[in-house]
Amino acid sequence: MTHRTLLTGATGTLGSALRSRLLGAGREVRATSRSPPEDTDDEVEWVATDLADATGVRAALADVDVVVHAATAPRGDSESVDLRGTERLLEAAADAGVTNFVYVSIVGVDEIPYTYYEHKLAAERAVEASAVPSTVVRATQFHSFVFELLETISWLPIWPVPAEVPLQPIDVGEVADAIVDYAALEASGRVPDVGGPERRTVGSLARTYRDARGSCRPVVRIPIPGAVASGFRAGGATCPDRAVGTITWEEWLATQRGYRSH
Repeated sequence: MTHRTLLTGATGTLGSALRSRLLGAGREVRATSRSPPEDTDDEVEWVATDLADATGVRAALADVDVVVHAATAPRGDSESVDLRGTERLLEAAADAGVTNFVYVSIVGVDEIPYTYYEHKLAAERAVEASAVPSTVVRATQFHSFVFELLETISWLPIWPVPAEVPLQPIDVGEVADAIVDYAALEASGRVPDVGGPERRTVGSLARTYRDARGSCRPVVRIPIPGAVASGFRAGGATCPDRAVGTITWEEWLATQRGYRSH
C-alpha cells in the first residue's frame, strides 16, 4: 500500500540514505530541511521547515501517514532541535492523524551523560509518551562519523586518541535499511538496537585508518576524565548482542577515495 512518508533531516548523512531507500520501497516521500536543495529530485516533495521555531512544521505534516524523524543537531542547539523540535513535531503529528512516528536515536543515550545524548533520551521519552503511535530505533555510530573524527587529527605528527574506548561503527546504508523496514503504517514501539558488525577500540580503528592512509604517524593513548568518558569506556555506546551490520570498518574504508584495504 502506498503511503506518504515525511522524512525530517532529509539532507543529512542518514536522511540522504533514507530518501533513496524510501523511494525504492514505493513510498511517496515529503522531505524537510531548513534549506532544501535547489536541484531537487522530482520524485521527492521538499518543504522548508525549522524545528527550532516550528516554521513549516504543520504544513509538512499535512496528509502524512508516517513520519521518519532523522533531523538532529549534535553540534548545534540539541535542546531546541532534538527535544523541543521533536515535541513540536509530535503535536503536529497527533493533529494530522499520523499512524507511525519513527524516531531515530543512538545506542547509549541512557548510559552516557553527554548533553546531546540526554536531549535524545528526553526526546525518546516524549515520543513514547505521546498519543501518536511510535517506533524508536537506536543505532551505533556511523563509519563516516568515526572517519570524520580521525580526519580532524590526521594532520598532527602524533594522533592522540582515547584508545581503549570501544565503539561499534556501522554503515549508514545498513541503518537506513533497518529504519525503512520499520517505517510501515503500523508502529512497532521500541525495537532492537542496530549495531555494526564488530566491537572495536578507538585505538584499533585509528591504526586501521592510519594504515589505509599509508601513514606511519604514532597513535598515542590519552586518558580522558569525567563521567561521559567513563560511560564510553564502559561500552555504553555499543550493543555487542546486536551486531547486525555486515560492512566492516576495513571494508568501508576501502570504498573511500585515496584509501586502501589491508
